Amino acid sequence: MPAPLSIWVVSDGRAGIENQALGLAEAVQRLTPAEIATRRIRWRAPFDRLPSALKTRAMLAPSDAIDAPWPDLWIATGRAALPLSTRIKGWSGGRTFVVQTQDPRWANARYDMIVAPAHDGLSGDNVFEITGSPHRITPDRIAQAAPAFADRIAPLPHPRVAVLVGGKSKTFDLTPAHAADLADRIAAAVRTAGGSLMLTFSRRTPDAARAAMTARLAKVPGWIWDGTGDNPLFAFLHFADHVLVTEDSANMAAEAASTGKPVHVLPMIPLKPAGKFARLHDDLRSRGAARPFDGTLAAWTYEPLAETDRAAQAVLEAMRAR
Repeated sequence: MPAPLSIWVVSDGRAGIENQALGLAEAVQRLTPAEIATRRIRWRAPFDRLPSALKTRAMLAPSDAIDAPWPDLWIATGRAALPLSTRIKGWSGGRTFVVQTQDPRWANARYDMIVAPAHDGLSGDNVFEITGSPHRITPDRIAQAAPAFADRIAPLPHPRVAVLVGGKSKTFDLTPAHAADLADRIAAAVRTAGGSLMLTFSRRTPDAARAAMTARLAKVPGWIWDGTGDNPLFAFLHFADHVLVTEDSANMAAEAASTGKPVHVLPMIPLKPAGKFARLHDDLRSRGAARPFDGTLAAWTYEPLAETDRAAQAVLEAMRAR
């Protein structure tokens, strides 16, 4: 039997960054025998602000080893990995296939493949566009997460509404007043439908907005996760009949669309033109996955997005072709 494909997932270790590369690696592993190892890297303080072209391995802070034997497949994401992603082919004698997720915005021709969100508008012979970014959400994974939270969620009445709330960014704001208004609209929709709520906030949710929403929704049947204990996000997605997501996060909307559940996009306060977020939401609407939240819980069906799996297939095909 041939040896399993060796895959390195390379990032600075931040969960939101690492999960993109890890999700793609796991999708490859679902298609072919493979062994996945993570490599979390940091640059020493005197060098971390240097341009990528000037950084060398000697400047790395103590972290996971970046040494031979080199992997068959290198999947990296984030700016911290770029100085290594552009050099790994030389170190491996050209054997390692190099994939970078997102738009590297530097030395784009030096990667074998860039898996980029279509809403970024990136082009090139080595660019493979997908709706949203690679992620780890699959039907099997969210189903596996469900039993640990079933006692809390299974008794909740249908329709169960998962609400994923983001926060302030360069493009959007979530003021306490707007958060309270959103909460009132969500509460009215859930009560009218006779359903229940499953709400989770992100790390970016302002404390005042979190408090405003929690106060307005506290009496709605359901569960508002307060951040303590194991994260129930995957279980929320499994048990949900509808998913509501704030428009500030491209990842949340695309991940929710992988469930096949109706995705309702919650408006936020714009600070500047929505740009890529508007393009992503247009893409999701064109695929039947998402609609703007209109205060009701209308149901619809669509083919669940499987963009991470599609990208993984493209990676393997490109490796075979090389």
